[in-house]
Amino acid sequence: MNKTKIVIAGGGFAGLAAATYLDKRLARRADTEVVLISRENFILFTPMLHEVAAGDLYPSDIINPLRRILRHVKIVQADVKAIDPSERRVRCSGGVAQLEFQLEFDHLLLALGSETNFLDLPGLSDWAVTMKSLSDAALLRNRVIALLEEATLQTNAATRRQLLTIVIAGGGFSGVETAGAMNDFVRETASYYPDLSGELARVVVVQSGNLLLPELGEELGRYTERKLLERKVEVVKGTRVVSYDGSFVRLSDGQVIPASTLIWTAGVKPSPVLAPLPCQKVGGRLLVNQFLRVPGAFGLWAAGDGAAVPDGDGGAFHPPTAQHGLRQGLVAAKNIEAEILGRPPTPFIFKNLGQLATIGHRTGVAMVFGIKFSGFIAWLLWRMVYLLKLPRLAKKLRVISGWALDLLFSTEIEQIITLRDVEELTSRMARIRAQAVREISTHARSAPDLQAHLTLLRGK
Repeated sequence: MNKTKIVIAGGGFAGLAAATYLDKRLARRADTEVVLISRENFILFTPMLHEVAAGDLYPSDIINPLRRILRHVKIVQADVKAIDPSERRVRCSGGVAQLEFQLEFDHLLLALGSETNFLDLPGLSDWAVTMKSLSDAALLRNRVIALLEEATLQTNAATRRQLLTIVIAGGGFSGVETAGAMNDFVRETASYYPDLSGELARVVVVQSGNLLLPELGEELGRYTERKLLERKVEVVKGTRVVSYDGSFVRLSDGQVIPASTLIWTAGVKPSPVLAPLPCQKVGGRLLVNQFLRVPGAFGLWAAGDGAAVPDGDGGAFHPPTAQHGLRQGLVAAKNIEAEILGRPPTPFIFKNLGQLATIGHRTGVAMVFGIKFSGFIAWLLWRMVYLLKLPRLAKKLRVISGWALDLLFSTEIEQIITLRDVEELTSRMARIRAQAVREISTHARSAPDLQAHLTLLRGK
């Protein structure tokens, strides 16, 4: 039987929303195959990343295994390397040896999300910390504890202060939430180090504009700044980070901040896989029509951060947020189903329901249906809303348990990963890679394609 092949590239909010819908519909049919390509075998609930970084939640609390959510969709854990719309193929690579393979498609939904954009600034890609993945959040928490331990070994006050200085580049949602969470964490944790004064800790937010959280308006932006200042967070506005060498953060206005940690939240860009596609783009994002179809490319669809989705006829586009991505993925899946079954498509129409942010110390800001909230009520609303959005009951209960324990007990300060662990892991991965090279070498004598993989692997 010739099956209709649907491939979803990307396991984020948009990709999973599409896969979940198709899992209940077309994926059950014998004449249809639905494949989800994802870098990880889980979906990460990114709105709670800063709570993992601050130790309020465990990393496993905010991830859900894709194979427990999708029963009929085939899951392929790999990286998408290239797309050939004319040949209708997706080139991927996966596994320790990064073996390459191709998937054919009749319909391809591109939901690859976005990546960190360091804007080609000197030193940032080498030294800055990001907040895009689960490992980013877990390693940031571990890093802060390691720096506290190192600071106890230093006797120079300036050196200690540099070790305990955290600079956050970006005053948007991710930057403000990370600043509030890390400020609470580092100051609370420092109290367990008798040799260190809490005053040595320094958290600085650098915002290029004149307002924090500009999406929420001036009133909530000013409130956010005032609350952060009360918690001893420094706010530097009207300037931006221009370089970082691991020790000093340099700003565009000439300021130099000695800091051992720079958290970069000031820029993202669409997946580079989209760049070579011969399709019209807006700021690197694929331009789609109101049905989320890429014009001029039959069977090609896009949703999420990598799609420029028109918002009405005024030339505006929907913002690349999670709430938009979820609904775009769902509409794209419905329209793929409609295309296969010969039904009329559904246009994507959605208005922002609101936005929420936590700013540390059980304080938040929110604007829901045009109504503004701030303080404890906004913080509580944030937790209620995102708890409801978190997939699976088991994870909801784990998060509730973590939050309850956080109210009763102080944050744990164990260092999960030490320098010795990193060195051992690096050595072990080198041995695994060497073994993969040997195994490929054995088969490459009679398989030219494996010889190419061997060359690629040795080059890495």
